[in-house]
Amino acid sequence: MSMTSRLFRLLDAASTPLRASAHCDLPCGVYDPAQARLEAESVKACMEKYAASSDPDFKVRATTIKEERADLVKHHLWVLWTDYFKPAHLEANPQLHDLFWAATKTAGESKKTNDVAVADRLLSEIDAIAEIFWATKK
Repeated sequence: MSMTSRLFRLLDAASTPLRASAHCDLPCGVYDPAQARLEAESVKACMEKYAASSDPDFKVRATTIKEERADLVKHHLWVLWTDYFKPAHLEANPQLHDLFWAATKTAGESKKTNDVAVADRLLSEIDAIAEIFWATKK
C-alpha cells in the first residue's frame, strides 16, 4: 500500500479533519540569506584571483566558477523571496521588492565583469536583505 493510500485511510478514519498551517513551506530555520552571501563572497574571490593571475587558463576557470556562483546567488535570493517572505513582510518592509530586484540584477551583472566593486555592491545588497530577514525572525 502506498504512503498516500495509508494517509488517506488514516484521514478517513479520523473523526475530525486535520489542519496544518505554517508561514513558510518548511519548518522555520531552513531559509538563510547566508547561503546567498557565501556564494557572493565566492564571486568576489574569483574576481580577485582573476585579477591577480596572468595564466589565461586559470582566468577562464575563475570566470566559469564566478558565473556559476553568481547564478547560485540568484537562486538563493529567489528562494528567500518566493518561499520565505510573505505579504506581511512586504507590508512592514516595502523596500524588500526593490532590494531583491537590485541584488538579483547585481548578481547578473557580476557575471559580465571582474570589477570587485560590483561584488562589493552585491554583498551590501545581500546584507540589507539579511537585516530585514533576521528582523522577521524575532
